[in-house]
Amino acid sequence: MSALLEAQGLALRAGERTLLANFDLRIEPGQCWALLGPNGSGKSTLLHTLAGLRPAQGGQVRLEGRPLAQWPPLEAARRRGLLPQQLHDAFAAPVLDVVLTGRHPHLPRWGWEGEDDRRIARAALAAVDLYGFEARDVRGLSGGERQRVGIAALLAQAPRLLMLDEPLAHLDLPHQVAVLAHLRALAQREERAVLLSIHDLNLAHRFATHALLLGRPGVAPRAGAADAVMSAAALSEAFGHRVRRGELQGRTVFVAD
Repeated sequence: MSALLEAQGLALRAGERTLLANFDLRIEPGQCWALLGPNGSGKSTLLHTLAGLRPAQGGQVRLEGRPLAQWPPLEAARRRGLLPQQLHDAFAAPVLDVVLTGRHPHLPRWGWEGEDDRRIARAALAAVDLYGFEARDVRGLSGGERQRVGIAALLAQAPRLLMLDEPLAHLDLPHQVAVLAHLRALAQREERAVLLSIHDLNLAHRFATHALLLGRPGVAPRAGAADAVMSAAALSEAFGHRVRRGELQGRTVFVAD
């Protein structure tokens, strides 16, 4: 199967600190990747680099077989999208208008959103349990509601590769489960792919098909099938803290000492 995104020989640094060296990654349709690791291990830096928003210090990123730098911005935005970790609202705006920003890559030059775009945006709001919020001022929402508006905008953008930087921030437990279930189903039903950073090991193992584990300094990254990557030994080494893995009512669970 052809890859949606490939990284070959990738090198990333933050100042004088090496985050990744000669790193390879291949993401295929139908896969849901959990990006794991301690604070400062390079998760956000990697996401921004794979999205083309930050240069790598070496190697190459290819989107659908073509070097990412060669894609015109609008064409790239139809194929990959990123939900950043921080969302800022400088001005008042209805929720529906914010979600409609996700449709901009699909609009003709100088065009305006049509009824199909509004239908897609409303469906995205319904998918994150915000039906009826269309006219609400985005600045009056709770943190969790605002985060779900951001996720809805990415869903409305409808890229083949969805990248999300800590999408579960501010979400209560039912919405964390619902969002992850929707993203995994979307990837598998529509031959898309998902790459998201996440701190909850239990939810990561439950919903991810694959995992990319970044470690503290000196620990090599691991990538592959989630169950294989997320061993107790690998997680303990990456985080520098003992993690135990067990089973509870037929489901794998992780507990930190």
